[in-house]
Amino acid sequence: MKKFMSKRSCSNDAQTSPRKKIKPDELEQMVVAEEDEFSDPVPWQKIESEDLDCDYALLFTKEEADHLFVKLEEEVVYSTGEEAKVRVFGKVHNIPRKQATYGDIGLTYTYSGVTRLACAWTPTLQYIRDAVTKTTGHTFNFVLVNRYKDGQDHMGEHRDDEKELNPLCPIASVSLGAAREFVFRHRDARGKQSSRHIEPVKMVLAHGSLLLMNSPTNTFWYHSLPVRKRVLLPRINLTFRSILPTSQK
Repeated sequence: MKKFMSKRSCSNDAQTSPRKKIKPDELEQMVVAEEDEFSDPVPWQKIESEDLDCDYALLFTKEEADHLFVKLEEEVVYSTGEEAKVRVFGKVHNIPRKQATYGDIGLTYTYSGVTRLACAWTPTLQYIRDAVTKTTGHTFNFVLVNRYKDGQDHMGEHRDDEKELNPLCPIASVSLGAAREFVFRHRDARGKQSSRHIEPVKMVLAHGSLLLMNSPTNTFWYHSLPVRKRVLLPRINLTFRSILPTSQK
């Protein structure tokens, strides 16, 4: 499949105007809250099936999650125009949600035939990343931001198994906003001609939650966020990843 390089501008002007910035005293309050919240390990729920290994927990309180959602609405600049489209099997489709990519300077990530350049971390994205790192012990240098305006916005079945990803690091998915159903389907149980009967794994990702998708989950299982017409409120999902340096890909 042909790759297309995204040309989205990551200039300071594009990210800051006319959006508000987090005030220094707000960040200090958030840091204090983080130290109190994560001084002890969060309660984890293990989710397992054949070749599926995930961990789930509520990372932020409702008040923290509400605050972070508002700040992300102010800070994140989403792709538009051609960058809001994807090419699949030679056809161009509109992405049924808003997307943005942030991370360490110079990082790129290729998925669905599109190579995207990471914009510099915003204060809130950096704060959430650090909270995830402190809780899990894993470090992340890239995040894909998906915004769903309501239950009509969705994500089709796919696997995050690109060669750029560090196989030793899980993908950390933070959900803020409306709770949505998340579905895992084994690669051998997809379609009418599936070779095996393996039940899909379904769960609801709550406001302020963290889902860790550990190896080998993304090798064997597809995941999706189906349309849910009864959901009327927006949701922001952050999938933190560890991208390998170019020399190691």
